[in-house]
Amino acid sequence: MAPMTTVAVIGGGQAGIAAGYFLRRRGLEPLSPRYPADTPGQGFVILDHSPRPGGAWQFRWPTLTLDNTNRIYQLPGLPFDETGTIKASTAMPQYFGEYEQRYALDVRRPVHVQAVRLATGGFSLDTSAGEFTVDGVINATGTWDKPFVPFVPGAGTFRGRQLHTHDYQRPEEFAGQHVLVVGGGISAVQLLIEIAGIASVTTSWVTRREPVFVTDLTVDRLRAAVAGVDERSRRGEPQRSVVSATGLPWTPEIAAAAQHGVLARRPMFSRITPTGVAWPDGSSMDVDVILWCTGFRHALDHLAPLHLRNDRGGITMTGRLLTQVAGQPAIHLLGYGSSASTIGANRASRAAVVELMNYLDERAS
Repeated sequence: MAPMTTVAVIGGGQAGIAAGYFLRRRGLEPLSPRYPADTPGQGFVILDHSPRPGGAWQFRWPTLTLDNTNRIYQLPGLPFDETGTIKASTAMPQYFGEYEQRYALDVRRPVHVQAVRLATGGFSLDTSAGEFTVDGVINATGTWDKPFVPFVPGAGTFRGRQLHTHDYQRPEEFAGQHVLVVGGGISAVQLLIEIAGIASVTTSWVTRREPVFVTDLTVDRLRAAVAGVDERSRRGEPQRSVVSATGLPWTPEIAAAAQHGVLARRPMFSRITPTGVAWPDGSSMDVDVILWCTGFRHALDHLAPLHLRNDRGGITMTGRLLTQVAGQPAIHLLGYGSSASTIGANRASRAAVVELMNYLDERAS
């Protein structure tokens, strides 16, 4: 049996290291670097499978800069004031790395967590660094490692290139080609506009639903969207994108692209052909590249042995900010439901630590 510790945080992105910060404020210390090979320790460990600090930011495409990202939300206890055309994939890892050093979080990486299982008095983690046995788990693995591509008949016959937002690097790689962008989220629109800016590239845009652009992305609209996500979490229903509730912001960049015809949208095709795509009415289009900007799913495969999902495919959540798994008070999920963005990461991390530690303290008393 591996020695017991108090809390394992799985994931070293914003939510994971923010949880480490709040665990330290609670009085816990990072475990000895020799653990679990030496003596039992009461403390916490952060396990991150990425090669370096930065969470998903380190893998973002090089042309994504701080001035065209969604708003950056600072980590607790360390201001972040950078703006402008600095690469997000450079600035954010530097910021995260400085944060880890300042608060001596000792994130272990790269460590891959293969499975989390029930064990006597807690949980057993099977990892590439050995077995960890813990009282509680804060899971903060996000979605970046689980790109989603919908099934479309004929996908295997396509002779061109297919890639996902996850794999995108820069628009110049599509020079001289016809690129079909699939997806109705903000990343799809951003990449569509960026790729269309290359003179030799032809672009087309396909979405499953008619895009809704809004000029009044108000606080009330955002609150209503979050409330909808919260309600789905309480009912244990599968999560939907926030964009489906808020709409897409109508920015000057998007307005300019619309004037140039870049946002001429077609409905979703029904099949993929060797040379392109086809629609139910018999029309077709030849393309060289299909870029799937179709989002991500939650990276929770390692939690499968715990059987957290219900028969509807969702996970029923509870707690003040809905980070606690219903029926499993020693498991908290960050980056699931309304905490699935940088907007809610800090508050959710704090709530998860407070509720988990209160539960563990009460159980031990």
